[in-house]
Amino acid sequence: MRRTRILTVLLALAAGLLTGGPPAALAAGAPAAAAVAADSYTWKNARVDGGGFVPGIVFNRSEKDLAYARTDIGGAYRWEEGTKSWTPLLDHVGWDDWGHTGVVSVASDSVDPDRVYAAVGTYTNDWDPGNGAVLRSADRGATWEKADLPFKLGGNMPGRGMGERLAVDPHDNDVLYLGAPSGNGLWRSTDAGVTWSEVTAFPNPGDYVQDPTDASGYASDNQGVVWVTFDESTGTAGTPTKTVYVGVADKENAVYRSTDAGATWERVAGQPTGYLAHKGVLDAENGYLYLAYSDTGGPYDGGKGRLYRYATVTGTWTDISPVAEADTYFGFSGLTVDRQNPGTVMATAYSSWWPDTQIYRSTDSGATWTQAWEYTSYPTRENRYTMDVSSSPWLTWGANPSPPEQTPKLGWMTEALEIDPFDSDRMMYGTGATIYGTENLTNWDDEGGEFAIEPMVRGLEETAVNDLAAPPSGAPLLSALGDIGGFRHTSLTEVPSMMFTSPNFTSTTSLDFAETDPDVVVRAGNLDAGPHIAFSTDNGATWFGGTDPAGVSGGGTVAAGADGSRFVWSPQGAGVHHTTGFGTSWQPSSGIPAGAVVESDRVDPHTFYGFKSGKFYVSTDGGATFTASAATGLPAGDSVRFKALPGGEGDIWLAGGTADGPYGLWHSTDGGASFTKLPNVDEADTIGFGKAAPGASYQTLYTSAEIAGVRGIFRSTDQGATWTRVNDDAHQWGWTGAAITGDPRVYGRVYVATNGRGIVYGDTAGTGPGPGPDPEPTGACAVAYTVTNQWAGGFQADVRLTNTGTSAWNGWSLDWSFTGSQRVTQMWNAGYSQSGATVTAENVGWNGKVAPGASVSFGFTGSWSGTNAAPASFEMGGEACEQA
Repeated sequence: MRRTRILTVLLALAAGLLTGGPPAALAAGAPAAAAVAADSYTWKNARVDGGGFVPGIVFNRSEKDLAYARTDIGGAYRWEEGTKSWTPLLDHVGWDDWGHTGVVSVASDSVDPDRVYAAVGTYTNDWDPGNGAVLRSADRGATWEKADLPFKLGGNMPGRGMGERLAVDPHDNDVLYLGAPSGNGLWRSTDAGVTWSEVTAFPNPGDYVQDPTDASGYASDNQGVVWVTFDESTGTAGTPTKTVYVGVADKENAVYRSTDAGATWERVAGQPTGYLAHKGVLDAENGYLYLAYSDTGGPYDGGKGRLYRYATVTGTWTDISPVAEADTYFGFSGLTVDRQNPGTVMATAYSSWWPDTQIYRSTDSGATWTQAWEYTSYPTRENRYTMDVSSSPWLTWGANPSPPEQTPKLGWMTEALEIDPFDSDRMMYGTGATIYGTENLTNWDDEGGEFAIEPMVRGLEETAVNDLAAPPSGAPLLSALGDIGGFRHTSLTEVPSMMFTSPNFTSTTSLDFAETDPDVVVRAGNLDAGPHIAFSTDNGATWFGGTDPAGVSGGGTVAAGADGSRFVWSPQGAGVHHTTGFGTSWQPSSGIPAGAVVESDRVDPHTFYGFKSGKFYVSTDGGATFTASAATGLPAGDSVRFKALPGGEGDIWLAGGTADGPYGLWHSTDGGASFTKLPNVDEADTIGFGKAAPGASYQTLYTSAEIAGVRGIFRSTDQGATWTRVNDDAHQWGWTGAAITGDPRVYGRVYVATNGRGIVYGDTAGTGPGPGPDPEPTGACAVAYTVTNQWAGGFQADVRLTNTGTSAWNGWSLDWSFTGSQRVTQMWNAGYSQSGATVTAENVGWNGKVAPGASVSFGFTGSWSGTNAAPASFEMGGEACEQA
């Protein structure tokens, strides 16, 4: 939505399904195998559906139902027609390349629809330390190869709704063009995106900047070359298209053309000036290039705008704007042509924030226009559309606006607008919060007709997650999100009915619940006008605002006492404060610096903790006074997150640091008086707790970390002595350093905060109910036990269990005893417990039924010393199984 999406990344800088099979990290010969085990996890999103800006939607021009969407910080997606949903394509982007989750442009190849390209990079200033790249795929985004660029790209920069900057030649699909920002000009590839070089003949790299005075480099960057479009009527199959049009962020020289396949370029004569051309869409059948102009680069701003039509043969320019310039208070950006009926063109007033965005439609090449809504008698509106947001009910924002505003709104930041090239009735458009669409668009043209709009966003999850909490009772998950505040997730597989309201924070920065009374919840966040703190006494279902201390300008961090009787708050703009009750009167805390991160002890309601600039602080009087701990060796900066263990008084885990100083994971068992750094964790950025493993008494640890040289999401069931990687290289989600938590009710379940891919959660193949009474299957059994990999001190084994009887099993439990010192460290596709040498493996929910003659398989990793012989026997229900 708004610029608040940037803040998550700034804080970071300051501070498909995988099921079954053996862990990839344990491949033969892998040197890290003994240090880092791996588990098979299934990853999904806790559904929100949307939640951020969608600046681009691209339909393939030669294959029906093939479409892509790009987001500013959350990757790219492919449309799945069968399920009417989106599939994420860039989850493989890892920690070091986090900027490549920002997508500045997408191009789908109309010659070979299997090919798709993405220009990636999030910021052009130093917020993003890496350069941009062009990713290419020959299998519709299932796998990718990368061509690094010598400059940065800005998927989350001003002007990101202009485009598309990346385009494939419709006649020679080995030729691609890329418009670059920051004065880097126009680039071309002639080998299907493998290599790129600058088009040195292109005369203008652009000169428009949003704010030349911005010292951060964000608003002062040259927005550059912003779109490329081909005139397909000027080429033949197998040879490059002769005529190419390029848009440039230059108010006096916005459109250029080449008529010799990019060898030479010239400014198109007679073009309007004083505006930026956000889009250039060509109707080759009628010989028209349509252009949407705004006086700024967007996506938030824009005060004046025009629509123009350029006749490609005669060179005639025609102002086809649907309203007079004096009546615009917005710019135009979204622009599309109906390829089935090329005389039909549509455009959006992208920066009309109030009372609503506007969409315009012409069926006569722009000679006359109708609009999605108009006034009958101000402030009464008449809409040509109906809206049904029941699939994403939070899109009403819980608002009750006065006319002419309505809820839900038609949208805002509507820079992406596309009519399906194969279906005149289907249109999709992106907003600052979702993708809307219709499948009966042509009803617009009927007298008195209405077309139906609904979200078309399922599967596209792009919230920036600031904090997560999993209470031991009530809703399984509470979230603090950028832009849309956060949700109480009573179901992970359904969209919540509403975000947190009363008040509606633009971004929630921190939340917490009382450990022994989880109905008491507190959240802090950002709000232009109103309180920055809110409380709930019903587990986050309803809220009421607190009162701010003087000077508060932002949410900061907040902590609830263990019994919910008191709170400590470290807001932006003011020092640390404490209160009893629900924040009607805050008192300054002493002994702790402003800006400290604060947390509570999860047992003692009077104990709170803080951290700032390498120092750990402790309060034992409800946050009134803090004392600096004597602990040394902690990270010197403020890129730290820490938590106290539920049920463990004074048991604290601290993660964080920077590459040029202490960095890792620390543990304190004495209330922060001292900390011990875990030697087996290279780097760690988050820490969270979940239900203890079967047979374990200490809660499971989860972290986003680097361990044994591997970056990933890790789990430990033995207080950090050993770690298991639970994600894989296909599921990395860029930057995951904001928050993590396990589920206190479901062993193995972990919730991970991403910066633009929403809340992802993972379940191990063994996730399910804890051990109960052993099932008593009838009939005989056979077991095949195979050691598939072995290294110094560790091994991996597979077990196949076969029902050799005549009756089906409705649950199974297999027992064996090791003959040596072997210990199971991780098991997939089965739950397990081990006591001494005896191991019990039992079914998980989905593989308990085994028909006669059928088999079920599971695997595990283990440790050994001395010898690693196979177990001598296996039993089910006290009866021996035959060994295969």
